[in-house]
Amino acid sequence: QVQLAESGGGLVQAGGSLRLSCAVSGRTPNSYILAWFRQPPGNERTFVAHISWNGGRRSYADSVKGRFIISRDNTKNTLYLQMNSLIPEDTAVYYCAATARFGAVSDSNDYRFWGQGTQVTVSS
Repeated sequence: QVQLAESGGGLVQAGGSLRLSCAVSGRTPNSYILAWFRQPPGNERTFVAHISWNGGRRSYADSVKGRFIISRDNTKNTLYLQMNSLIPEDTAVYYCAATARFGAVSDSNDYRFWGQGTQVTVSS
């Protein structure tokens, strides 16, 4: 079992930056593939970024590529999402997710463990 707890959300103006954190706890937390997903108001949850257990592989949704950076610090059992050049369309609840499923990347069905989410609101 793995527990995930996001933090760092808030209100920011367009063009600004935020850094989200996700504390990962439980059994062997550093062995999991981790990812960020987001769910805008009235829309489905979508993939944002993923990172392999050792950080060697990362991928991003096209909508955030070049603006967001996913990283992890396994010494602190923490996942991060640095969000730069934010736009109003980035407004959403952001969730971190974990999976032990080999090859998992962007399909939310592959992720077994989820945090409670943190709200990010970007004003224009």
